[in-house]
Amino acid sequence: MFAAGLALTAGMVGGPHAIQAMNDPAPPAPTATVVADVGADKPADTKQSTNKDDVKKHDVKDAKKDDAKKDAPKAAQVDFGYQEQSTYYFCAPAATRIALSAQGHTPSQTDLAKSLGTTENGTDSAHETTRVLNQVNGKDFYTTKSIPGSAATPKEMDQLQADVVRALSHGYPVVANIKGTTTDVDGKAHSYEGGHYLTVVGYSDEGRYVRIADPFDPSNGGTYWMSTISLANWIAERGYSA
Repeated sequence: MFAAGLALTAGMVGGPHAIQAMNDPAPPAPTATVVADVGADKPADTKQSTNKDDVKKHDVKDAKKDDAKKDAPKAAQVDFGYQEQSTYYFCAPAATRIALSAQGHTPSQTDLAKSLGTTENGTDSAHETTRVLNQVNGKDFYTTKSIPGSAATPKEMDQLQADVVRALSHGYPVVANIKGTTTDVDGKAHSYEGGHYLTVVGYSDEGRYVRIADPFDPSNGGTYWMSTISLANWIAERGYSA
C-alpha cells in the first residue's frame, strides 16, 4: 500500500507523447477512448451526487491569467503506460513513471526510487517528483505547487484546474501528493490516511473533472474520475508537480 509521510514539504508514500483533444463532453468524463494500456474511458455517468454538492459550492473558474489555456482543448487526455506500484512504499516512483511514460520515458520504479530518494518511509514531497520529472524529461516544464491548509481555498482550486489544463494540453501528466479520503464520481471512496502519490492523466469540462491513474488501485485499468475540487482538497497539506 503506502507508508506514512510528513506534510507538504515532507511527503508520502506511496514514443513521443500523444494528446487527445475532444469536443466538450458532458462531465465527468470524455466519451473518447484513450489509446493506452488501461482500456477505454469511463463514459459520462449520472452517479455524481457526492461531488455535485461540492461543485455547487464553488464552480471552479477559468484561469484567465493563463494565456495558454485560452487555446487549450476543453477536454484532453494523454497516452500513458499504467503500472501498479511494485512495493507498498513505491507509490511516488510508480506515479512518476506513469507521468514520464506520456513523454516516452519508461525507467524502472527501482531506478526512479533511487532518484527520488524513496525509502520505506516513502518519498519526501512533491519537490522530489518535480525534480525527477524535469531531470528525466530534459526540460524544466514542471514546478511544485502547494496547498498548505487543511482544505483547498477557491483560489487554490482555480490554480489546480489551470495547472491541470496547461500541463495535460502540452502532454505532461500531473503528479499529486495526496492524503486522506475522497470520493470519485461513482461514489467510491479512496482512502490513503498515511499519504500517497498518484497521476492525473486527463481532464474534461475545461478541467473541472480529472482522470486519475492510481498506482495502488489497479481496478478498472487503474483509473477513475473525480471533480477537481475533490482532488484539490485531497492534496491539502501536500503539493503537486505540474
